[in-house]
Amino acid sequence: MDHYLTVILLGIVEGLTEFLPVSSTGHLILASELLGYDAATWAMFNVIIQLGAILAVVVLYWRTFWAVGMGLLRREPVSWRFLRNLLLAFIPSAIIGLALHDYIEILLGAPTVVAWALIAGGIAILLIERAVKEQRFHGIADIPVVRVLGIGLIQCISMIPGVSRSGATIMGALTLGVERRTAAEFSFFLAIPTMLGATTLELLKKGDRITSAAIGWDSITLGFLVSFLVALLVIKWFVGLVSKHGFAPFAWYRIIAGAAALVWLTMR
Repeated sequence: MDHYLTVILLGIVEGLTEFLPVSSTGHLILASELLGYDAATWAMFNVIIQLGAILAVVVLYWRTFWAVGMGLLRREPVSWRFLRNLLLAFIPSAIIGLALHDYIEILLGAPTVVAWALIAGGIAILLIERAVKEQRFHGIADIPVVRVLGIGLIQCISMIPGVSRSGATIMGALTLGVERRTAAEFSFFLAIPTMLGATTLELLKKGDRITSAAIGWDSITLGFLVSFLVALLVIKWFVGLVSKHGFAPFAWYRIIAGAAALVWLTMR
C-alpha cells in the first residue's frame, strides 16, 4: 500500500475511534493485520498521532477549560472539584500503567485478544445500558471522590487492547450514577492526562525511534492533522448521538466487528 495512503488511513482510524467506545488501539492493531504494514515500524507514529485527537478536545471545549482556569484563579469550589476529579480519576491508570507496561506491550501484538475484547465489551455495554436506571450526577464537579476513583479504576481495564479507554470510562461512570452526556464528556477530558501520560512514557522509553527511514516528520505531521480533524467531527456527533440514543449502536458494532475479525483471523 502507498505510504501516504497508510498515513491517512491510520489518522482517520485514530480520529474516528479514540473517543468512541470501540477501542482505537484495537482498531489500529487490526488495521496492521488487514493492511499488512509492519506494526512495529509504525508504533511510535500511532502513539504521536493520538495527540492530534487530544488536541481536538482542547479546541472544542476551550470555553470549559478557560472557565475552569479562571475559576481556579478565583478559588471557586466548583473549579477545584472539577480539577480534583480529573486528577483523581487519572491516578489509577498512571500507577497501574507504569507497573504493567511491559505486559501491556505483549498484549498489543495479539489481534485475537482484540477481537474477543470487542465482543465482550459490546455485550457489557448492552447489559449496562439495560441495567442502569439512576443518574444522579449531572456535572463532572458534582461526582463524589469515591465514585471518581471507581471510574479511574474501571478505566484501567482498557489496558487490555480492544476494551476501549473511552468505553470503560463511560460505562464505569454510568454504573456509578453519572448521566450519559456528562459520562461522555468526562471520558473526553480524562483522555487528556491519560493519553499525555501514555505518550510521554513511550517517548521516554523509545524516543530514539520516533522517526525511521520509512516514517519521517512529514508523515507524522500529516497523520496528526488527519487525526485532529476527524476527531473534531466525531466528538460533536458522538455527544449528540448518545444524548438521544445511548450507546447500544456502538455495542452492536463492536460485536459484529469482533466476530468478523475472529472469522478473518481464523481463516487467513
